[in-house]
Amino acid sequence: MDRIVILGAAESGVGAAILAKQKGFDVFVSDMGAIKDKYKTQLDAHGIAWEEGQHTEEKILNAKEIIKSPGIPREAPMVQKAMKHGIGVVSEIEFAARYTNAKMVCITGSNGKTTTTSLIYHIFKTAGYNVGLGGNIGRSLALQVAEGAHDWYVIELSSFQLEDMFQFKAHIAVLLNITPDHLDRYNYQMQGYVDAKMRILQNLTPQDYFIYWVDDPVVKPELQKYNVPAKVFAFAEHPETGAEAYVENGVIKLPESLNFNMPQAQLSLPGKHNLYNSLAAALAARAAGIPQNVVQQGLSDFPGVEHRMERVATMHGVNYINDSKATNVDACRYALEAMTTPTVLIIGGKDKGNDYEPIKQLVKEKCAALVYLGADNTKLHQNFDHLGLPVADTNSMKQCVEACANMAKEGYTVLLSPCCASFDLFKNMEDRGEQFKTLVRNL
Repeated sequence: MDRIVILGAAESGVGAAILAKQKGFDVFVSDMGAIKDKYKTQLDAHGIAWEEGQHTEEKILNAKEIIKSPGIPREAPMVQKAMKHGIGVVSEIEFAARYTNAKMVCITGSNGKTTTTSLIYHIFKTAGYNVGLGGNIGRSLALQVAEGAHDWYVIELSSFQLEDMFQFKAHIAVLLNITPDHLDRYNYQMQGYVDAKMRILQNLTPQDYFIYWVDDPVVKPELQKYNVPAKVFAFAEHPETGAEAYVENGVIKLPESLNFNMPQAQLSLPGKHNLYNSLAAALAARAAGIPQNVVQQGLSDFPGVEHRMERVATMHGVNYINDSKATNVDACRYALEAMTTPTVLIIGGKDKGNDYEPIKQLVKEKCAALVYLGADNTKLHQNFDHLGLPVADTNSMKQCVEACANMAKEGYTVLLSPCCASFDLFKNMEDRGEQFKTLVRNL
């Protein structure tokens, strides 16, 4: 019996372990941290051995293959030792795809991928497709494959997941944009991050589709390095740059072969960045054969994504918006561009090698005050204090919301759009957003 070891016992790792056990492998799960009780219960229910708080070499380096959590870099000591022993290291997505014939719609990008993935899934569900949602969002793909067959999966893919995918292929691949993010993972080298994102192109065939934003300053030149055999559709706001999907006279138009148009005003998601997300979703849905009227309905009634420009409440005349998913500078830029009232911006967290220069002018134009939220706000002081805006220094969400309530006047907007990862003060970006919402509603 071949042995598979899973490093990391969260959603993806436990799903991979259950699928591997189902397929007859000898399975062992190891996590350097503490494993959540719900995942221990799942592992125990399937008779899967596990350990937490350590990696025991003799239980790991006898594996035929290792499936690692996306959060564990390939430079991690145990991963390096495994590779030196000739043990293959793959992602949960790569492993799960071996056991399904379902078609894959895969979405990656630095910004907008959760919204676009959720929107495509919503349209597929509206069409009555037998579809699963997975990857960097929703339930583990491996667990869904283990529990029952879907005809389609809509999968959000991070650069971390793409790093460990080799034979996997998308049937419809969507690349939204590439802007600096996670540079701490790539030795602060942008090209390493770009190369990971471009792996979305792997193994495409002439029967597949590749959808991308033609105006992206990184993607467009990068594509010249690749021979893409799939059917390629580019989208943009205007057709002049060579886009096949665009807006003309207030009407969204897709290529003639996909036969689709609808008034832009009917889109449920406002803002230019959401126009791009909607164009990408429309292309993917039509490429999958979903009827025009159903695509139009899905684009019109999509409710949005939690923690992404989520309206929380209006308290004492102040609007509060939760954009906790804005974990890089470009995401914050999109949020600021959408602001139409004086804004108190909450910014800060675990810096990932951020360059704040692209948002400084917007901060100056749109913001009435800044609230820094982090364990260490030094870099924020260095970058923004010189703008002369009122500033508050906070190290907890309670302090942060109190500071915002004191600084915001009636008619203002308080925007949580942190530019940074959440791991200095919070479990994850969801925890950060939930704490914000709870405290705001208790003002």
